Order: sequence, then structure tokens, then C-alpha cells
Amino acid sequence: MTVVLPRICAGLLALALGICSVPALAADATASGNAVPPPSLIPAPAKLQALPGEFVITSATRLHARGDDARAVARHFQGWLGRALATPPIVDDNASDGTTGDGVEFVLDPQAGGAAEAYQLEVTPQGIRVIASDPRGLFYGAVTLWQLATPAADGALRIGALRIDDAPRFGWRGFMLDSARHFWSVDEIKQLLDAMALHKLNTFHWHLTDDQGWRIEIKKYPKLTDIGSCRTPAGDAGRDANGKPVNYCGYYSQQQIREVVRYAAERHITVLPEIDVPGHAQAAIAAYPELGVLGTRPPVSNQWGVHSYLFNTEESTFRFLEDVLTEVIDLFPGRYVHVGADEAVKDQWQASARVQARMRELGVADEFHMQSHIIKRLEKFLEAHDRRLIGWDEILEGGLPPEATVMSWRGTEGGLEAAKQGHDVVMTPKSHLYLDYLQTGSTEEPPGRPAQVTLAQVYGFEPVPKALDASLRHHILGLQANLWTEHTRTVARLHHHLFPRLAALAEVGWTPVARKDYADFLQRLPAQVQRYEQLGIGYAKTPFQVIIGAPQLEEGTTSARVELQNPLGYAVHYSVDGSEPSVHSPRYQQPLSVSLPTTLRAAAFFDGKPLAAPNSRLIDSTALLTRHEDELDTCPDAGRLLLRLEDDGPREGSRALFNVTIFNPCWRWVDAPLRDVARVQVRAGQIPYYFQLAHDEKNRKFEPAATAHGELLLRTGDCKGEPVARVALPAQPDADGFVTLQAALPPSARNAQALCLNFSGDTRPTMWVLDQVRLQRAE
Repeated sequence: MTVVLPRICAGLLALALGICSVPALAADATASGNAVPPPSLIPAPAKLQALPGEFVITSATRLHARGDDARAVARHFQGWLGRALATPPIVDDNASDGTTGDGVEFVLDPQAGGAAEAYQLEVTPQGIRVIASDPRGLFYGAVTLWQLATPAADGALRIGALRIDDAPRFGWRGFMLDSARHFWSVDEIKQLLDAMALHKLNTFHWHLTDDQGWRIEIKKYPKLTDIGSCRTPAGDAGRDANGKPVNYCGYYSQQQIREVVRYAAERHITVLPEIDVPGHAQAAIAAYPELGVLGTRPPVSNQWGVHSYLFNTEESTFRFLEDVLTEVIDLFPGRYVHVGADEAVKDQWQASARVQARMRELGVADEFHMQSHIIKRLEKFLEAHDRRLIGWDEILEGGLPPEATVMSWRGTEGGLEAAKQGHDVVMTPKSHLYLDYLQTGSTEEPPGRPAQVTLAQVYGFEPVPKALDASLRHHILGLQANLWTEHTRTVARLHHHLFPRLAALAEVGWTPVARKDYADFLQRLPAQVQRYEQLGIGYAKTPFQVIIGAPQLEEGTTSARVELQNPLGYAVHYSVDGSEPSVHSPRYQQPLSVSLPTTLRAAAFFDGKPLAAPNSRLIDSTALLTRHEDELDTCPDAGRLLLRLEDDGPREGSRALFNVTIFNPCWRWVDAPLRDVARVQVRAGQIPYYFQLAHDEKNRKFEPAATAHGELLLRTGDCKGEPVARVALPAQPDADGFVTLQAALPPSARNAQALCLNFSGDTRPTMWVLDQVRLQRAE
């Protein structure tokens, strides 16, 4: 039987132009009286119309496709269903005309019209049909169908009848992975590409070179990987049990690169390579010192931050870069090549007589124009090889090549200026789309930057600035999220950072503005989490857990005040008797007053079910007098660069985490209950100061040590003035990497409202960090 698809809004072309009406998803489903729950699709389609009836996919269902491209899509769909059905449906390679109608049909029809990547999908009780004018659209239609086929409670793949007309808002929907700071295996990259495809993302930006590692094989320059792909990590992570250096290494052979590019193309993802110039070049200069300004061989860096090493400005170095790009072009067939150009501190160029002479030879006015000269030369080289240059927004400085595309990361201002100049732009501001920023305030977040980029911030980002004239808005190609991996050394942490925020990114990039609704997105998100579990994706649990705040003693009572919060605002239920909370347990409405001791357990719920395992906390007198470092504030003058850092050891296995401001490490316990406190016990650790700060070095502050190895200093109130207590530090911590210190608190300090703690002595080469503080009352 043939399923006839009625024309709606004159097909996909009208949809792509935005002239179709966009009814609300939930309203359509409710109006139809369909017994099947409204579909929880992410990203939300441009148009969905619920229809009467349903279709059930079973192992006996046939997948019909005609032609190699359509059959490839059908086989992807078959593979996705393999996790839900013991025996997935058979792909019918013999479908002759794409109109059999007795199962699921995947139809490529150039006459279907519409924009690239658009598709139509119709489900009736008689069958399912996905149709598109190009393979990308057909693939995304299959992704939508896979989401519709999420197993019901009884395990059936029951899909309510409906009609979807869909097309993406933006043509660039990207994600960048940093493989230079931490290396990811080909299998891990493939798993990421699979997940990107199922979020309808189409650009994988691969950061392959940096100060900490060169990760791509260049046959003409083998030392780039022989030397440049290995570093010795700082501290205990870089030594074995006998104290001998242990290197961290990894690179992709050209064969592996081709394998990744092919695998991505099969999922309609373009791989964008990045070779960073003129900065972030220390690994390359370690391999070939003649490429640098100083002429000496530095180590491949084991530190994070902004480094000083730049490529020099010699003609031979320009030829080196062109040689590298020649091999890169051969490996990556996509239109764009990324040349970085960010954070290139010009100090070495300014101090070099040879670079200054070279600038005069070239008629270059200053160091910014020198960088612009290099970028323009590479742009001409790429254009001659049928490629386009793209770089971070610093390429605007000193003048921009005419065909260059800007990736705006320091905000949207660079993208706005580039679009006004007539350049294409990809928006990727760190304020909304840097996924190494933590996503909640939970103490269970992994290492990263505690300045948060929440799910709501990602979802709320608008790539097209209001200040941009309508006639220039076509220059906004789309958006991209980035994950820098200085603090991400395991794939579990990688997935934690990515999911579910990648789902929010997907909806921003795909769904029309009029269809976006964050509250509705949160209603659909639990179904997406079920898909993550089905796929084995280790998504972040913290957004779905309950944060149990640090308890505060209620004045004049023996009770404690405790606040609960779910970061996404889902309903919270709790118990105070140690039992497992359920939807029938009390619902959290306001801060709790609990007697001591109490074991408080809490979980977030949706549709009567917990979204994650409950969190629990023992509230007793010890808890009132104890704080871990991630429950403390920073001191008022501690500086702006707060990081959540990982201990440097042990080399293998789990490590302690510390929240620390690396410019001026100082911790503050606001409202510390100091009355009757006689002593303060502090557990502290020591980690390498592995940061290159460039021009921010002047912001690094520390108090001079009054003893050989520095002191623990205690202050009260606003953290200023003379310390109320000092404790000398040892030469090194104990065998476990920590030391426990005891400081007597004088009676004059016991009426203060805050306790401040810091360590004196230079923070280089190692710095002391706070792990836990415990107040001890007089006996």
C-alpha cells in the first residue's frame, strides 16, 4: 500500500523560508486524542502535526530503500534499533520504486524540494515514510524516527501517527574537541561522532595542535609526532613508582585520520581540522627549534594557560606551514581549514631583533599586522587549493583576509564586527558555549572552570545579534560548542561535560526561534536521558540530582537549616529518616529545619520517577562545624580566575579535587560558627603550579613566607589585616599527599562572622591548596 503524503505549506521550501505556521507540539498531540504520549523530540522539529492511530515497529517490519544513499540511511536506522530489539528489522535491498508502503520507507526524491538537510516524515497505521531531496535530510529524518521509536514501558516501539515537516535553522551546527591537551582514541572519537549525528550536529572541529601536543602525522616532518606528541606531566602524574619520568603520548596516523573522516562523512558530519598559528606552537617548536623565535628547543609543555612561544617570521617557516597545510588538505576534504590565531602573545616577536628586521623587510607596521600578514598568506594558499580559511576572532586584529570566516569566541562582538565587514561567522562565545565550564554548582562536578555554563545558558543563546542589520544576518552560518580538555583526562568526564548540554546546543542550532521553549525542552529531556542510557553515553548526573546545601545552625536551637536544590528545577522529594525518597515523600518547598542528627536524602522527580539516584547527607554537630573547599567562598581579593583542579597524583586512578583561585589562593567561610571555637583543623594538599599566565602574571599574588616553607594564615571578617593565627608548613606533605594542621583560635576572633584561610609563600613551583576545614570547640 502506498502512503500518500499531502502537501503542507507547499512543501519543504516554504518551511525552510519560515512561512509555515508552527503549532505547539503538545497542543497538536492533545487535540488529536492520540493515546500515544506526545513525542519527546530533541531538537524540536519545525512543524509537527499529530494524527489518529499508531504504528508499531517489530522485528518483522521491513525497511525499504532504493539506491545506495537511501539504503545507507536505512542501515543506520537498523543499527540504532538494534539496541531496542533483539532482532532488528531487515533492510529490503530489493525495493524497486520506494512506494511499497508496508513498513518503513526511506525515499530520496530530488523533486521533494526544500533546503539542504530538510525532510518530511509521516507515520500512519499502515506504515512510515521518510522523504528528502538529499541524503543528509533523509538521514536526519531517520534520526527523528529513531527518537520516536524510543521503547514504551512495555518495550514496544509504538509510534503515534503524525506528520513532520522539518529543516534546520542554521547550516553550521558544530562541536569542537581538543585532542591536544588530552588525547582521545579513534574509538572514542567515533563514539562522539555517533552521538553528534543523533543530535543532528554536522561539523566536528578537531583541535589537533597546541603547546601540549602535536597530534596529526605530517609525513614530511616526522619529528612533529616523534617528539611533539609526547610530554611529561607535571608532578606525580609524570613519575613512576621509582621516580622515573613517564610520558603522556598520542597522535593520529594519516590512516587513522582518513578513517575518522570517512566515519564522520557516513554520518553527514564534516571534519574541520585546526592547525594553530602563530601561537600555541610550543610542541611544534620542541620538534623543530628552527621554527621558533629563540632558536632553542623547549620541552613540549606540561602546563596550561597562555604560552609565549610563537612561530618565527622567516620564509622557511612560512613554507613549513604551507607544507603542513598541503598534507592537511589531502586528508580533510571539507571546505574549511582552521588556522587558530588566538592568544598569540607577541612578546617574543617584540624582543627579537631578527623579527623586527623581518617586519621592516615586509613593510609590516606592528606585531598585530605581522600576524595578519601570516594569516593573509595562508588564506591565499588555501584559496589556491580550493579551501577557505577560518580562525578565532583575533584574526580581525590587523586586518582580515577577504574570504576568511571568523569563529567568535571571546563574545559575540567579534562576530558582529566581522559580519558588518561582510565576513561569514560562526558564533561560539565562551560565555554560553564553552563546555569545559561546569554546568552546576554541585560538589560532584569534575575538574574544570567553576564559572558555570548551565543548560539554560546554552539553550538561551541566540546566535544572531539583535544589533546586526537584517541584510547581513545571512553571514551568521551557525554556532558551535567547544570543549578544551586541560582538565578532562577521561572519557567519562568528557561525556559528563557534553551531555545533556549538547542536546540544548542541538535545539538552538536546528529549531526555529518560534518553536524554542525551555520549559518544554525540560519536559522532553528525560526521554533524551533514556536514549543516552540506551546508547551507553555517560551523561552528567549532576543536573538531575539534588544539591544538599551545607547545614547552618539555627540560632538558639539544636536544629540545622538546610536548603535543597535541583539545578534544572525539577520537583524535589526528600526523607529525613534515611529511607529512599519517593514521589510520595514530602516535596521540598522551602528551607528545612532538621533536628540533629538526621540523615537527609533527596531526589528529583519527573512523571513520578526519580531522575537520578538520591543524594544523602548526615546532618550532625560535626557537619555543622566542617566545610570542604568546594563549599567555601573565595576571599574578596582572591582574584577572578577560579578553577576546579585535580591533584597531580596518583598517576593512575582517582584524584582529589580542589577549588582554588590561582591568582591569589584564599578561601572564606562566611557565617562560620566561631563562638566557643578553640582550634581550627585544616587538611591541605600541595599541587604543581602548572600555569602559564602571559600578561596576567602580574595578577599572581602571594604573601611572603615568614618561615622556611611558608605558613597557614587565618584571618576573620573581610580577610584583611593581621592574621589571627599562623601555623608553619612542612617541607612537603605526608605520603598521601596531604597534611593536617592545627591552629589555635584566640578568644578575640570568636565573635567574627567569617573565617579566611590562605598560605604564605610563592605559589610557584608548587602551591598549597585547602581540602577541608573543621572547627573544634573547647572541651
